[in-house]
Amino acid sequence: MTPRSRSAKSAAGSIAELIGLLLVVVGLAFAIQAFIVKPYTIPSGSMEPTLEVGQHVLVDRIGNSLSGPHVGQVTVFHPPTEPEEQLCGPHPHEVRSGGAACSQPIPREDTSVNFIKRIVAGPGDVIYVKKGHVYRNGVREKDPYIRACGSDPECDFPKPIKIPPGHWFMMGDNRGESDDSRFWGPVPTAWIIGDAFITYWPPDRIGFL
Repeated sequence: MTPRSRSAKSAAGSIAELIGLLLVVVGLAFAIQAFIVKPYTIPSGSMEPTLEVGQHVLVDRIGNSLSGPHVGQVTVFHPPTEPEEQLCGPHPHEVRSGGAACSQPIPREDTSVNFIKRIVAGPGDVIYVKKGHVYRNGVREKDPYIRACGSDPECDFPKPIKIPPGHWFMMGDNRGESDDSRFWGPVPTAWIIGDAFITYWPPDRIGFL
């Protein structure tokens, strides 16, 4: 074998190794997003002032499997089917402000949509909403993170409801501008994607949630 042929063979081997390495890196990146940590961009103002439109967060996809969801957690999840219709299930109907918030969702998730909200109540909790504040088991939540509701009638659901087993009541921190569990019900644990635990963009908003 001539020096030139040996050199060509060595170069071909190096290229093959590089391609193999790149495939491994890409595969790991997809695996991390699919099973461990996934980036998510805030699409609306429903979580202001905590999270602004266009802000980027990382979502822990395995934490809920280990420790379960908890009240106070900022969570990414699938909502019920056609959440923009604001229908409460299992027999679809609209809820009315001044009465009770939705206590049960339509029993089908919309897997094409991801929402981000805060868990304000869990299985077995009895809650009602007054001026945007959640009263859970008779105690008002500590909520310095919310944007106040003002006089918006959609901020008052004074009739208590009980959260079903295995379900979580989600609300946006921008209480007067959030399409959430008040209108389409608590979310089953199986619909939860993960815990949004850190924001990494823009630089001046970097921090843990």
